[in-house]
Amino acid sequence: MAQVTTAPAGYRIVQVPESRKDEFQQVDQLAFAFEPDAETSAQVPLTLDWSRTMAVETQDGTLAAVHSSFPFTLPVPGAEVPCAGLTWVGARPDHRRRGLLSAMIDTHFARAVDRGEPVSALFAAEPAIYGRFGYGSAADNLRLVVPRGAALRDVPGSDELTIRFEPLDRAVHVPLVQAVHAAAGQGRPGWIRRDTSLLQERQLADPPAWREGGEPLRVVTVLAGDTPRAYALLRRKEVWGDGGARSKVLVREVAALDAASAHRLWSVLLDLDLTATVETGMLAVDDELLHLLVDARTTIPKVTDNLWVRLLDVPAALSARRYCAPVDVVLDVVDARLPANDGRWRLVTGTQQPDGTWDAQVTSTNAPADLTADVRELAATYLGGRSLAALARAGLVTEQHAGAVQAASGAFAWPVAPVCSWVF
Repeated sequence: MAQVTTAPAGYRIVQVPESRKDEFQQVDQLAFAFEPDAETSAQVPLTLDWSRTMAVETQDGTLAAVHSSFPFTLPVPGAEVPCAGLTWVGARPDHRRRGLLSAMIDTHFARAVDRGEPVSALFAAEPAIYGRFGYGSAADNLRLVVPRGAALRDVPGSDELTIRFEPLDRAVHVPLVQAVHAAAGQGRPGWIRRDTSLLQERQLADPPAWREGGEPLRVVTVLAGDTPRAYALLRRKEVWGDGGARSKVLVREVAALDAASAHRLWSVLLDLDLTATVETGMLAVDDELLHLLVDARTTIPKVTDNLWVRLLDVPAALSARRYCAPVDVVLDVVDARLPANDGRWRLVTGTQQPDGTWDAQVTSTNAPADLTADVRELAATYLGGRSLAALARAGLVTEQHAGAVQAASGAFAWPVAPVCSWVF
């Protein structure tokens, strides 16, 4: 694998071994202004892949900035692609504004391309940062505050399912959550699986410092016989007022395999004794709950950006996904950071698949462009959650040939909203 060593004067790029994990973590803590207590550190596993963990080091050997990545498989419309999940990006406050982030991003891109990962994804701590590196906001998530007792529409089969409400037991619930989570995300772009034991254990970590006055983590499981069909990770936070108990239900994550199990799960969560409100975790913007609620106006919604995506190999990434309509379009892609992507690419859909979607081939071309877009906007549409037509109306995509925006928008669209249900 080629190593990137370009860094600002006075610095060098290095791979960080596990033996330097304390130094690595100290940079992260200085960058994000936190320091975990000993109990939290003992209970929350460190999920880093040290073969993918890098730093910018000063000439005297001090780590000045750090980053790492996960070897994910990213669900995309109709398929999956290898993905470098960028994470743990931070610089010491006394080494900011020196070009260290740019050096780390270039290193991350080069190493990912070397590994054959055509796409990178991240959660942005600061959304204003990553667009300039070609990452596009490709998905949103929805959080709802729902009053207790909110009525749901009936779903056949819901009443036949049973419920188990119990304290978290990692030995029992890590495999249960992993199995249901992976199955529930089938067909949803962005639904990254937690494929390592460390990531699975971290999602169920529950140190007291994370509880903010709430109870230890509980697990609600929906079962068909003995088979889990849905789960919720939650805690209740005790609140009392003049009118009595007004406790909150704080949901970390939910996943359900079908409409009946989703209905049964929310029927329980929305009717727990001594509670007044339910605060959901990250939901897809088309989540079943929105459609099951009889009166969605009683909720308080908040929509936030979710996954940001970067296309590292444009032809490989675009040819890996499926399309919802046939299209033949020449894309003039602008990519100032990765010159191999910069230029014109012809995307032609070919064979219609049994599910009604189309595969595609992407080749370099000198033909006149139909659309011009920065790689950032192309990445934003990659998971099917952003409209090329909307980006064109905003002046971010330029139509060079009449009708090209409408045709490409229909092809790039996807019927299921993308989302990643957990932050990596």
